[in-house]
Amino acid sequence: MNIQLATVCDFAADYNGKLCIQGAFDTLCAQAFPVVHPQCSIAVRAVFLPDDAGKHEFVIRCVDPDGKECLPPMPAALEVTFPSSFIPFVSRNIVYTLQRLKFDRHGLHRWLVQHQGDTLASIPLRVTLFDERRSTTGPAG
Repeated sequence: MNIQLATVCDFAADYNGKLCIQGAFDTLCAQAFPVVHPQCSIAVRAVFLPDDAGKHEFVIRCVDPDGKECLPPMPAALEVTFPSSFIPFVSRNIVYTLQRLKFDRHGLHRWLVQHQGDTLASIPLRVTLFDERRSTTGPAG
């Protein structure tokens, strides 16, 4: 198994096996804390080889700058089958849409994609105060 992509974005959807992503980002600028982000998605695409056939349980966790969980864990179960021996790999998508996501303070938050206790991907999200002096350089400043 290989994690091909893991991102936080404005919108994501699994469309008949295609992973559709809009607005991938890594920084959230706030005027004050706590801040509530109206909506975003977590998108993960995993590729499996024939030896990976079977059920796979994932957990996606959000941790704050201290490494403490700041949201309830999000479980995902994927069933991986190979209908033909001629298929060299299959891909599966995990999409979570989150609404009214609250961050109590600034710092580097991380989304951890875990499988059987191992962290397969870590998606950074920098939550920071908005700085007027950097407003022309975009959100990543």
